[in-house]
Amino acid sequence: MPSFADTRRLLHKRSFDLRVYARLDGLWDAEIELIDVKPRPMQLESGERAAGEPIHHMRLCITVDATLTITEARARTLASPYPGYCEDYGDTYRCLVGLNLLRGFAHEVKTRLHGVRGCTHLTESLRLLPTAVVQGMAGEALNAEGDGTHMPFQLDRCHALRLDGPAVLRYYPRWARPARRAEPDMAHAPAEPA
Repeated sequence: MPSFADTRRLLHKRSFDLRVYARLDGLWDAEIELIDVKPRPMQLESGERAAGEPIHHMRLCITVDATLTITEARARTLASPYPGYCEDYGDTYRCLVGLNLLRGFAHEVKTRLHGVRGCTHLTESLRLLPTAVVQGMAGEALNAEGDGTHMPFQLDRCHALRLDGPAVLRYYPRWARPARRAEPDMAHAPAEPA
């Protein structure tokens, strides 16, 4: 990959750290930490932030059960552009309790937390949860190999592991399906004569 060191200048860095923990009570915690920093001092309405000092520093923790249903959700803002205001969302993220990470999660998050109902940054970070939690629970609560009678959890959930694809045929032949016939791409089809 070519080096861009001489042709670009860093303006902003957003970091996500997402960790999944098994709890002693049989539940799982997924913690997202979001940090935004600038490589130079930045003048905000609330005062100056030094280079490298977080503009945003937020944490969100959700607890799920073995079915990937959220049983608890809590958020905390440690740094923000408007201290005393950005973190004034209270227990808004408790509205996630009862949602399942694999059944309509993105739609429900948008419905419940869009716009002024929540913190934009915390709400956007929720998009990372489903696949990360599945990865964390694989081999523990989610049987990646299947049990012989049930299809392995991860199959037919992404492009590489589609049932009619070569990876499933190679690694999970029992669950492989004949390749689907490609649907014509109507957006690029020639126009029919009038």
